[in-house]
Amino acid sequence: MTTFIGDFVCKPDAKGRIVLPSLFKKVMSEVNQSVFVVRKNLFDNCLDLIPQHEWQKEVQLIEKKLSGFRQKDQRLKRALYRSTAEVTLDANGRFLVPKRLMEMVSVKGEVVLLGVGGNIELWSKQQFENDGLEGEELGELAEELLGGNFGEEEN
Repeated sequence: MTTFIGDFVCKPDAKGRIVLPSLFKKVMSEVNQSVFVVRKNLFDNCLDLIPQHEWQKEVQLIEKKLSGFRQKDQRLKRALYRSTAEVTLDANGRFLVPKRLMEMVSVKGEVVLLGVGGNIELWSKQQFENDGLEGEELGELAEELLGGNFGEEEN
């Protein structure tokens, strides 16, 4: 299983390319991958970078769950694919996200790449700094969603 952790501030170069942090490069090389699918996050103002092999799993799920014979399904499918692009790491571990996607999440300078398990989120640095859960709020949410027995298996 692919697992990305940590957050890294990155500054795009003059051509807009971003260097993938070495920890993330290592994860990609372990699974012999150099391609991400980039899409607008469904809930937050950031982009998801999904390794190609993980994206294929999502595509299979989408195709399995959504019918070509229902209008709502077709509309959702179209929306899910509309704001996506494929990016490939170059020999130096750099990638270029299409400008339209960067504009969609208001990136105008430094970005933060945040490892979130199976994918990486790309945030504008300013948005990322203003969006975190901290202290008591984080604890309350963890308790609500994970329960008081975190780490114990359910029977």
